[in-house]
Amino acid sequence: MKSYTITVNGNVYDVTVEETGAENAAPAAAPKAAPKAAPKAAAAPAKKAASAGAGSIQVKASVPGKVYEVNAKVGQKVKAGDAIVTLEAMKMEIPVVAPQDGTVASIDVAAGDAVENGSVLATMN
Repeated sequence: MKSYTITVNGNVYDVTVEETGAENAAPAAAPKAAPKAAPKAAAAPAKKAASAGAGSIQVKASVPGKVYEVNAKVGQKVKAGDAIVTLEAMKMEIPVVAPQDGTVASIDVAAGDAVENGSVLATMN
C-alpha cells in the first residue's frame, strides 16, 4: 500500500492506495466499448455529407460549438445576412448567416448537434 497526502480546494486528505496485481489490471486496460462507438460517429458525418449536396452554396460553421437553434426551414427564401442557424460557443450565441440571397435547399444539422469549424450546416440555391 502507498500513502499520499492530497490537497483539494484547501482541504488536506490522507489517502492510502492499495496496489493490485496484474490479473486485476488486465480487464480494465482493454475495454471493448470504445471501438464500437467510433463507427457510429463516422457514419453520422457521411449521412450529412450526402445531404450537403442539395444546394450549390454551402453555409459553414465559422467556429466549433453546439447548434443552439435552427432559424430557417428548407424552401425558405432568405436574404444575405439572414440567420440560418445559431451556434453556441464559449457561452455566446453566434448567428450563422446567409452569404447571399437565395433559397434554403437543406438543413444538415439539428439543435443540440456538436459541429466543428468548417462543418456544413446548410445549403442554399
